[in-house]
Amino acid sequence: MSLHPRSVPDIPEETARIAKAAFRKGNPYMKMRDELGTFFTDDQCSSMNLL
Repeated sequence: MSLHPRSVPDIPEETARIAKAAFRKGNPYMKMRDELGTFFTDDQCSSMNLL
């Protein structure tokens, strides 16, 4: 299997609206993405040989 690097797409507005409605008090994972953005890019992990 071969994976090709790609950027993380923006979250569609409807998805964000539904997620915020479902987690009215917030969610730690949603907060992390909102505040910190992407942790690692494909390029940073390309040297890892997982198999």
